[in-house]
Amino acid sequence: MQNIVEPLFHPLQRRVLHEEVADRIRDLITEGHLAPGAKLNERVLCEELGVSRTPLREALKQLAGENLIDLHANRGASVASLEREHVAHLFELMASLEGLSGELAAQRRTEAELVEIEALHLEMLAAHRRRDLPNYYRLNRQIHAAINASARNPVLMETYARLNGRLQSLRFRSNFDRAKWDAAVLEHGAMIEALRAQDAARLRGLLEQHLRHKRDAVLEQWELIRAETKVAL
Repeated sequence: MQNIVEPLFHPLQRRVLHEEVADRIRDLITEGHLAPGAKLNERVLCEELGVSRTPLREALKQLAGENLIDLHANRGASVASLEREHVAHLFELMASLEGLSGELAAQRRTEAELVEIEALHLEMLAAHRRRDLPNYYRLNRQIHAAINASARNPVLMETYARLNGRLQSLRFRSNFDRAKWDAAVLEHGAMIEALRAQDAARLRGLLEQHLRHKRDAVLEQWELIRAETKVAL
């Protein structure tokens, strides 16, 4: 497991504790602090998160169910690795799910949902101006999830969440290239306009294109991603 410095961890408040632990580890994976293939040291994680092994192990089981980590009999856990071809296939399918979400959302969204998504978009723009990638990405993820929820298709929502969870760390790092990050922000502006106009076909096309651009950005960095993974191991 790679070294983790203090600012990444803070004592957890009691919610459903293992879910809180899972959220924290999920964020560390998404933001690249835990690289694909990195081994997870239970003792270190317990100390840093201020929890016992019981909620930690429940959290790891939850993340394993999301295909974010691999559990190994008698050998602990590690962050799940993805192969280049599989990543390309995942983005291909994700583009279709995002496109369908957008098409249905444009037809079914309420005015209240539009107001909420527009407010998130303005917050995201502010984070982009500050070059605050973690907060930018948190808001970005909320926007995509809100569009998906506005589609009002529970089967689509379940499938979307399960697949999207496996791509979060890669979608996050697709913004490491400043020009591609700036282009993604412009794409989001066009999405908001299409959602406001209830232009279903346009929003579907924009979201599909957006995911193809994410895929291309990730695959362009693939050798660097693999090199970082080897260092983390």
